[in-house]
Parts: sequence; structure tokens; C-alpha cells
Amino acid sequence: MPASLLEVFLDHARHEPSRPLLSFEGTEYSRGQLAERVTAFARGLKARGLAPGERVALFLENSDAFVITWLGVQAAGCVAVLVNTAYRQVELAHILSDAEVKVCVTGSSGASELVPLRDQLPSLQWLITVEPAPSGLPAVAFDDVLAQGAASTASLPLPRAEDLAVLGYTSGTTGRSKGAMLQHRQLLSNVRAVTEAWRWTDADRLLLTLPLFHTHGLMVGLHGTLFTGASVDLRRRFVASEALTALHDDASLTLFFGVPTLYGRLLEESRRTGVTPRPLRLWVSGSAPLSPQLCLDIEARFGARILERYGMTETLMNTTQPYDGERRPGTVGMPFPGQEARVVDVRSRQPLPRGETGEIEVRGPHVFTGYWRRPDATQEAFDADGWFRTGDLGEWDPDGFLRITGRARELIISGGFNIYPREVEEVLTQHPSVAEAAVLGLPDPDFGEQVVAVIVPHPGAPTDAQALVDWCRERLAAFKKPRRVVFTDALPRNALGKVQKHILKERLAAS
Repeated sequence: MPASLLEVFLDHARHEPSRPLLSFEGTEYSRGQLAERVTAFARGLKARGLAPGERVALFLENSDAFVITWLGVQAAGCVAVLVNTAYRQVELAHILSDAEVKVCVTGSSGASELVPLRDQLPSLQWLITVEPAPSGLPAVAFDDVLAQGAASTASLPLPRAEDLAVLGYTSGTTGRSKGAMLQHRQLLSNVRAVTEAWRWTDADRLLLTLPLFHTHGLMVGLHGTLFTGASVDLRRRFVASEALTALHDDASLTLFFGVPTLYGRLLEESRRTGVTPRPLRLWVSGSAPLSPQLCLDIEARFGARILERYGMTETLMNTTQPYDGERRPGTVGMPFPGQEARVVDVRSRQPLPRGETGEIEVRGPHVFTGYWRRPDATQEAFDADGWFRTGDLGEWDPDGFLRITGRARELIISGGFNIYPREVEEVLTQHPSVAEAAVLGLPDPDFGEQVVAVIVPHPGAPTDAQALVDWCRERLAAFKKPRRVVFTDALPRNALGKVQKHILKERLAAS
């Protein structure tokens, strides 16, 4: 049995080296060509003094260099640290110092962000740059590392299953982000479960526009491709017009993975141009809740029911709607093969029956080992039987489909009643004037918290707050209706399209 995804990839490359694997901006790589560059990069790291277990940060946009670096770091026995390309000096200083990163692979803009931090990052010895970099930190060109490694014959022992592969830092929407420690065995276990559930084979080809610094793009999209021996059309970023053109013109594509924001933009572009995608074998959505209405709109326009799944940095993928059978809008299905999920009371921690809302807990070989140098946070996150507390609220419907209702910290308690924001959001987005809605709780002297709805209206739609309150009152218990409605042009989102409610709270508290 292979001990790592890297081992599976190299085995594919040995057996069919000429088979196409990766395309990026006109550059094509076969399995063998990519394996050669991965091996060269790993040897280049070793030649420059990197030791097994040392941390290498990837502060990069999507590119062939990202893929080579990701696999090359593992081949060198080092630990990858994934860094969101939107992060700036405060986030960078925290992550790179917390992980004691020794080398960072980045572009010119990333290097510019790091130069002022030199005194705050004593462990950072040098940069590897994929583009010309500003002076201020010792740097070496990516191609030079490849060339140095190509001239080396240093041995590259394969990673062991228990070796640490990656530190995935949580989004940090409350407090400082923590590094989730994922071992090679956890990466391999999860990709095996995902590809089994989704019938992924070497005949598939994925259009991948999601950022590789995130679990969805990297540990689902790229990992599934590498594990099955399939192929991928990798894009630097998502551009709706380019993605729709590819989905219409390229008959080889069979898979597309996105977040709800991307699906919304694809739908808008299709309506604007009249272009629709060719039939695909599988459309997948995750990383943020997909509204039932958007799911149905996509099905009506594209002729395909999206498969929604549920995952997170610490656990990779947890649940999935079925490949065969009903894909129920508003739910995220059942656990992947070999994994467990349950819903427990937030106070007693006892499992709840179907139809009752509580915190989602998961358990299985895919769950991370713990938080980097945070034994306190690790102990708090797990119970004695190994169940991980996700912080997500949800419930099982009568047929055993999991429905996520929000984050535990987003639960609104108003007048002693529990209010789940997503339930109110789904009602609001059914109103013909509402394009997007975010519901949150703000302090209230009488009720403890009041329900506040932040609304993005459709272009030209009326902004009638009372009409929306009445709409909710007709469809929900009176205590769930918004007591305040705020209209805005756009909701703040992170790189994966999740609404940043902490930013909304700060804005509203200051207004």
C-alpha cells in the first residue's frame, strides 16, 4: 500500500510517463515531465540545505510552479505551509513566524510584502521567486533551484504515512489563525474516499479555477487528479467568460468544481451571452453554502444538478451528496466512505435525533492530528473518543441528509430563542428583489441580540425594508424576522466566497 499521494503520483509517472497530466497557460506536462521537475525541485531544496521536517511556505498564485513546489516540498521530506495570496503583512508575519518557515516560494508581489517583515521573521532565510524579486531578502530564482536539482543525484526517500505533510492555517475570522497539522496518511485517506464516492477515474479531465492555496482546489481538485491519474486544465484564477468558453468548447472536460459565488457568476455570464456549457459528468460545489435557489437555477440553465459536499481545513472532505440518487438542495449529504459524522447538543455533547439542530462532529482517518504547537486548542477540539468538534451547526433531515445551518459562533439568541442565520437567509433570498442576504446578530438591550439582515438587491429592485420584514414574518416564527434591514452593494467575502460576517458586524457596530 502506498504511504502518500506523492508515491501514487510517482507510480503513475513510471507506468505511463507520456500520458498528459497538466496544462497551464499553453504549457503541457505529461506525467513523466512533471515528475522530473518535482524530483529536480526536491533535490534543489536539499542541495541548498533544507532538512526533512523544515517548513516551506507556498505564497503563490495558481501555476505549474505551484504544483511542482507542492509535490517537490513533500519529495524533499519538508512540510508545506499554505498561504492565502490575499494575505498581507499582519497575516504573513503571524503565519510565517508561527510555523518558523525557513523558505518561502512566491512571486514578485509576494516578495514585496515580505521584505518589510524581515526583522520579524528570523527563521526565514531566503525566498524562491518565480518572477524577478525586489532586493531586501536573499532570493534565488525558481528555475535556478530546478537546474541545481537536475544536476544532483541526491536520494529522495519517500514520505512515511505518519510524516507531517502540510500546515493548513485556518481562516482566522475570530482570533489568530491556527496551523492544522495534516499527515500524508490523512491526505491519502481522504482523496481515496472522495474519488471512490465521485467515481473519479483516469478518463476524467477537470477544469480547475479554484485557488490551490485552499483545501478545495488543492486537496480535492489537484489531489483527485493525481490520485486517479486523470488530467487537469489549471487556470491562474476564475474568470467567468473564460471558464464558460472552456466549458462550452472543450469536449474533453468532464468535471468542474466551484464555490457558490463562481456558480452565480457563471450563471450570469451564461444568461448574458446565451452560451451554455456542454454536459459534464460532475459539477461540485463547496466551501460555502449553496442556496437551494441557485442550485435550481443552475439545473434549469445547465441541465445538471450540482453535487454539494462539506469539508474544512482540519478534516478535508466530510460529507457528500450521493453520486447516484437524489442530490437534495440545501443539504450536504452523508459521510464519505470510511468516515463518520454526528450532530450533538452544544451543551451536553450528546448525539441528537434527526430534525434537531446541534454541533456537527466528525471522526475518521481523514481528521487532522492537531493544531501546530497548540496542545490547548487541540485538546479543546477533540473529545475522549476522537470526535472533532467542527464548530458548524447542522441537523439530519428525516432521510439522513445533513443540513448545515450555520456556525456555532454565529448562532443568534434573541429573547431566549435560538435563531439560525441560514434559515432566515434562505427565506430572504427567495424574495424577488433580493440577490444576496447575510443575517447576523447584534447586541440588543431588551432581547440580548437582535436579528439584522444585510441585503444586496438585484439591480433596479426596490429597497423596501418593511416588505422584507413582512416576507419573513409570513414564512417564519415572528421572533426570527429581522429587526433591522441594511442594504449594500456587495457583501465582504474571502478568497473562497465565504461571507465575512465579522467584517459586517464591525461595520454595523460603527454605523
